Amino acid sequence: MSVFDQPKIDTHCHLLDPDHFPYAPDVAYRPAGQEIGAQGYFEQVMACFNVTHALLVGPNSGYNIDNRCLLHALDTGGGKFKGIVVLPQDVSLETLAALKARGVLGLAFNPAMHGVAYCAGLRPLLLRLAELGLWAQFQIEGDQLVELLPMLNSVPDLRLMFDHCGRPVVSRGLRQPGFQTLLALGRERRAAVKLSGEAKFAETPFPFPDVEPYIEALVQAFGTEHCMWASDWPYLKAPFRLDFGPMLRRWERMFTAAERRQLMHDTAARLFDFA
Repeated sequence: MSVFDQPKIDTHCHLLDPDHFPYAPDVAYRPAGQEIGAQGYFEQVMACFNVTHALLVGPNSGYNIDNRCLLHALDTGGGKFKGIVVLPQDVSLETLAALKARGVLGLAFNPAMHGVAYCAGLRPLLLRLAELGLWAQFQIEGDQLVELLPMLNSVPDLRLMFDHCGRPVVSRGLRQPGFQTLLALGRERRAAVKLSGEAKFAETPFPFPDVEPYIEALVQAFGTEHCMWASDWPYLKAPFRLDFGPMLRRWERMFTAAERRQLMHDTAARLFDFA
Protein backbone atom coordinates (compact mmCIF):
# COMPACT_ATOMS: atom_id res chain seq x y z
CA MET A 1 0.00 0.00 0.00
CA SER A 2 1.38 3.40 -0.96
CA VAL A 3 1.91 6.20 1.51
CA PHE A 4 -1.00 8.02 -0.12
CA ASP A 5 -3.46 5.15 0.23
CA GLN A 6 -2.74 4.02 3.78
CA PRO A 7 -4.84 5.54 6.59
CA LYS A 8 -3.07 8.33 8.47
CA ILE A 9 -3.52 10.51 11.53
CA ASP A 10 -1.98 13.97 11.26
CA THR A 11 -0.62 14.93 14.68
CA HIS A 12 0.30 18.57 14.02
CA CYS A 13 -1.72 20.93 11.85
CA HIS A 14 -3.35 24.32 12.23
CA LEU A 15 -6.65 25.86 11.24
CA LEU A 16 -6.67 29.55 10.32
CA ASP A 17 -9.96 31.09 9.24
CA PRO A 18 -9.85 34.86 9.73
CA ASP A 19 -13.09 35.37 7.78
CA HIS A 20 -15.07 33.54 10.46
CA PHE A 21 -12.66 33.76 13.40
CA PRO A 22 -10.79 37.08 13.20
CA TYR A 23 -7.21 37.14 14.40
CA ALA A 24 -6.44 38.29 17.91
CA PRO A 25 -5.41 41.97 18.02
CA ASP A 26 -2.16 41.36 19.91
CA VAL A 27 -0.51 38.74 17.69
CA ALA A 28 2.92 39.44 16.21
CA TYR A 29 2.25 37.56 12.96
CA ARG A 30 -0.95 37.42 10.92
CA PRO A 31 -0.95 34.55 8.41
CA ALA A 32 -2.23 35.43 4.95
CA GLY A 33 -2.59 34.02 1.46
CA GLN A 34 -1.78 30.34 1.15
CA GLU A 35 -1.05 30.17 4.90
CA ILE A 36 -4.78 30.43 5.60
CA GLY A 37 -6.44 27.05 6.02
CA ALA A 38 -10.05 26.79 7.16
CA GLN A 39 -11.68 23.64 8.49
CA GLY A 40 -13.67 22.84 5.36
CA TYR A 41 -10.66 23.06 3.08
CA PHE A 42 -8.48 21.01 5.41
CA GLU A 43 -11.15 18.31 5.52
CA GLN A 44 -10.85 18.12 1.71
CA VAL A 45 -7.07 17.78 2.01
CA MET A 46 -7.57 15.00 4.55
CA ALA A 47 -9.93 13.16 2.21
CA CYS A 48 -7.51 13.44 -0.74
CA PHE A 49 -4.64 11.88 1.23
CA ASN A 50 -6.62 9.42 3.39
CA VAL A 51 -5.97 11.29 6.62
CA THR A 52 -8.71 9.96 8.86
CA HIS A 53 -8.14 12.09 11.96
CA ALA A 54 -6.04 15.06 13.04
CA LEU A 55 -4.63 16.60 16.19
CA LEU A 56 -5.16 20.32 15.72
CA VAL A 57 -2.67 22.65 17.39
CA GLY A 58 -3.61 26.19 18.30
CA PRO A 59 -1.20 28.53 16.50
CA ASN A 60 0.58 31.37 18.26
CA SER A 61 0.44 33.10 14.89
CA GLY A 62 -2.95 34.64 14.26
CA TYR A 63 -4.75 33.38 17.36
CA ASN A 64 -2.40 33.01 20.34
CA ILE A 65 -4.70 32.17 23.31
CA ASP A 66 -7.91 32.61 21.26
CA ASN A 67 -8.96 28.99 20.65
CA ARG A 68 -12.42 29.57 19.14
CA CYS A 69 -11.49 28.37 15.65
CA LEU A 70 -9.97 25.14 16.98
CA LEU A 71 -12.79 24.47 19.44
CA HIS A 72 -15.39 25.00 16.71
CA ALA A 73 -13.68 22.27 14.69
CA LEU A 74 -13.72 19.93 17.68
CA ASP A 75 -17.44 20.60 18.14
CA THR A 76 -18.39 20.20 14.47
CA GLY A 77 -15.80 17.80 13.06
CA GLY A 78 -17.72 14.60 13.66
CA GLY A 79 -14.99 13.02 15.76
CA LYS A 80 -12.19 13.64 13.24
CA PHE A 81 -10.38 16.17 15.40
CA LYS A 82 -8.82 16.53 18.82
CA GLY A 83 -6.84 19.53 19.96
CA ILE A 84 -3.85 21.06 21.68
CA VAL A 85 -4.57 24.64 22.78
CA VAL A 86 -2.63 27.70 23.91
CA LEU A 87 -3.77 29.19 27.22
CA PRO A 88 -2.47 31.58 29.89
CA GLN A 89 -0.47 30.01 32.68
CA ASP A 90 -3.10 30.80 35.31
CA VAL A 91 -5.83 28.73 33.62
CA SER A 92 -7.82 26.86 36.26
CA LEU A 93 -8.16 23.14 36.77
CA GLU A 94 -11.90 23.47 36.14
CA THR A 95 -11.39 25.19 32.78
CA LEU A 96 -8.88 22.54 31.74
CA ALA A 97 -11.29 19.78 32.71
CA ALA A 98 -14.08 21.40 30.67
CA LEU A 99 -11.78 21.68 27.65
CA LYS A 100 -10.75 18.05 28.04
CA ALA A 101 -14.41 17.07 27.85
CA ARG A 102 -14.62 18.85 24.47
CA GLY A 103 -11.67 16.95 23.01
CA VAL A 104 -8.68 19.03 24.10
CA LEU A 105 -5.76 16.73 24.91
CA GLY A 106 -3.23 19.23 26.21
CA LEU A 107 -1.52 22.60 26.03
CA ALA A 108 1.17 23.89 23.69
CA PHE A 109 4.21 25.81 24.89
CA ASN A 110 6.62 27.50 22.50
CA PRO A 111 10.03 28.33 24.00
CA ALA A 112 11.40 28.39 20.45
CA MET A 113 9.34 31.53 19.88
CA HIS A 114 9.21 33.05 23.36
CA GLY A 115 12.47 31.89 24.96
CA VAL A 116 13.08 29.64 27.96
CA ALA A 117 12.31 32.48 30.40
CA TYR A 118 8.70 32.27 29.19
CA CYS A 119 8.47 28.93 31.03
CA ALA A 120 9.93 30.14 34.33
CA GLY A 121 6.67 29.94 36.29
CA LEU A 122 5.17 27.02 34.42
CA ARG A 123 5.41 24.28 37.06
CA PRO A 124 2.00 24.88 38.74
CA LEU A 125 0.27 24.61 35.36
CA LEU A 126 2.22 21.46 34.49
CA LEU A 127 1.05 19.94 37.78
CA ARG A 128 -2.56 20.66 36.78
CA LEU A 129 -1.99 19.05 33.39
CA ALA A 130 -0.51 15.96 35.03
CA GLU A 131 -3.46 15.73 37.42
CA LEU A 132 -5.87 15.61 34.47
CA GLY A 133 -3.71 13.37 32.27
CA LEU A 134 -3.29 16.14 29.69
CA TRP A 135 -0.25 16.53 27.44
CA ALA A 136 2.37 19.26 27.75
CA GLN A 137 3.54 19.88 24.20
CA PHE A 138 6.77 21.84 23.73
CA GLN A 139 8.27 23.40 20.64
CA ILE A 140 11.93 23.80 21.51
CA GLU A 141 15.07 24.50 19.51
CA GLY A 142 18.79 24.03 19.95
CA ASP A 143 19.75 23.29 23.56
CA GLN A 144 16.64 24.73 25.22
CA LEU A 145 15.60 21.31 26.54
CA VAL A 146 18.74 21.17 28.69
CA GLU A 147 17.55 24.27 30.56
CA LEU A 148 13.95 23.09 30.80
CA LEU A 149 14.65 19.54 31.94
CA PRO A 150 14.96 20.20 35.72
CA MET A 151 11.48 21.72 35.78
CA LEU A 152 10.02 18.94 33.63
CA ASN A 153 11.63 16.33 35.89
CA SER A 154 9.98 17.95 38.92
CA VAL A 155 6.45 17.10 37.73
CA PRO A 156 5.57 13.43 38.30
CA ASP A 157 3.56 11.63 35.62
CA LEU A 158 3.70 14.54 33.17
CA ARG A 159 2.77 13.51 29.63
CA LEU A 160 5.46 15.13 27.49
CA MET A 161 5.41 15.67 23.75
CA PHE A 162 7.91 17.52 21.56
CA ASP A 163 7.25 19.14 18.20
CA HIS A 164 9.30 19.07 15.03
CA CYS A 165 12.09 16.66 16.02
CA GLY A 166 13.12 19.04 18.80
CA ARG A 167 14.38 21.50 16.13
CA PRO A 168 18.09 20.70 16.46
CA VAL A 169 20.77 22.86 14.88
CA VAL A 170 21.58 20.45 12.08
CA SER A 171 25.11 21.70 11.43
CA ARG A 172 26.08 20.94 15.05
CA GLY A 173 25.57 17.21 14.60
CA LEU A 174 23.81 14.49 16.52
CA ARG A 175 25.91 14.95 19.67
CA GLN A 176 24.63 18.43 20.50
CA PRO A 177 23.40 18.53 24.12
CA GLY A 178 19.79 19.45 23.43
CA PHE A 179 19.26 16.64 20.96
CA GLN A 180 21.02 14.13 23.19
CA THR A 181 18.74 15.17 26.06
CA LEU A 182 15.72 14.56 23.84
CA LEU A 183 17.03 11.13 22.82
CA ALA A 184 17.52 10.23 26.48
CA LEU A 185 13.88 11.04 27.21
CA GLY A 186 12.95 8.79 24.34
CA ARG A 187 15.07 5.89 25.56
CA GLU A 188 13.47 6.27 28.99
CA ARG A 189 9.99 6.22 27.35
CA ARG A 190 9.14 9.50 29.05
CA ALA A 191 7.95 11.44 26.01
CA ALA A 192 6.58 11.33 22.49
CA VAL A 193 7.99 13.23 19.52
CA LYS A 194 6.57 14.48 16.24
CA LEU A 195 8.66 13.83 13.14
CA SER A 196 7.69 17.02 11.38
CA GLY A 197 8.53 20.65 10.69
CA GLU A 198 11.66 19.92 8.68
CA ALA A 199 11.53 23.29 6.94
CA LYS A 200 11.91 24.98 10.33
CA PHE A 201 15.38 23.55 10.99
CA ALA A 202 16.80 21.90 7.86
CA GLU A 203 19.85 23.57 6.34
CA THR A 204 19.39 21.98 2.91
CA PRO A 205 16.47 22.45 0.50
CA PHE A 206 13.61 20.00 0.02
CA PRO A 207 13.67 16.98 0.40
CA PHE A 208 15.83 17.90 3.43
CA PRO A 209 18.47 15.13 3.33
CA ASP A 210 20.37 16.67 6.25
CA VAL A 211 17.39 16.04 8.54
CA GLU A 212 17.18 12.30 7.89
CA PRO A 213 19.93 11.28 10.37
CA TYR A 214 18.02 13.12 13.10
CA ILE A 215 14.77 11.36 12.23
CA GLU A 216 16.57 8.01 12.22
CA ALA A 217 18.10 8.73 15.64
CA LEU A 218 14.72 9.71 17.07
CA VAL A 219 13.02 6.56 15.81
CA GLN A 220 15.83 4.44 17.23
CA ALA A 221 15.63 6.15 20.65
CA PHE A 222 11.87 6.58 21.01
CA GLY A 223 10.76 3.54 19.05
CA THR A 224 7.96 3.70 16.53
CA GLU A 225 5.50 3.49 19.41
CA HIS A 226 6.43 7.02 20.59
CA CYS A 227 7.20 8.74 17.26
CA MET A 228 4.50 10.23 15.05
CA TRP A 229 4.17 11.73 11.60
CA ALA A 230 2.74 15.21 11.29
CA SER A 231 2.26 17.47 8.28
CA ASP A 232 2.56 20.91 9.94
CA TRP A 233 -0.07 22.09 7.41
CA PRO A 234 -0.59 24.85 6.26
CA TYR A 235 3.16 25.46 6.62
CA LEU A 236 3.24 28.78 8.43
CA LYS A 237 6.25 30.97 7.68
CA ALA A 238 7.68 28.36 5.29
CA PRO A 239 10.70 29.88 3.50
CA PHE A 240 9.65 28.22 0.22
CA ARG A 241 6.62 26.41 -1.19
CA LEU A 242 5.64 23.15 0.49
CA ASP A 243 2.87 20.76 -0.54
CA PHE A 244 1.24 17.83 1.23
CA GLY A 245 1.95 15.28 -1.51
CA PRO A 246 5.71 15.71 -1.97
CA MET A 247 6.19 15.86 1.79
CA LEU A 248 4.38 12.52 2.12
CA ARG A 249 6.40 10.93 -0.69
CA ARG A 250 9.58 11.34 1.38
CA TRP A 251 8.12 8.95 3.96
CA GLU A 252 7.56 6.28 1.33
CA ARG A 253 11.29 6.29 0.67
CA MET A 254 12.38 6.53 4.32
CA PHE A 255 10.20 3.85 5.95
CA THR A 256 8.69 0.46 5.17
CA ALA A 257 4.92 0.06 4.92
CA ALA A 258 4.81 -1.55 8.37
CA GLU A 259 6.86 1.27 9.91
CA ARG A 260 4.65 3.86 8.23
CA ARG A 261 1.52 2.24 9.61
CA GLN A 262 2.92 2.59 13.13
CA LEU A 263 4.36 6.09 12.71
CA MET A 264 1.52 7.54 10.66
CA HIS A 265 -1.48 5.91 12.30
CA ASP A 266 -1.23 3.35 15.09
CA THR A 267 0.89 5.34 17.55
CA ALA A 268 -1.34 8.41 17.36
CA ALA A 269 -4.49 6.28 17.54
CA ARG A 270 -3.21 4.73 20.77
CA LEU A 271 -1.73 7.81 22.44
CA PHE A 272 -4.63 10.12 21.58
CA ASP A 273 -7.47 7.59 21.67
CA PHE A 274 -8.65 8.12 18.11
CA ALA A 275 -11.25 5.49 17.21
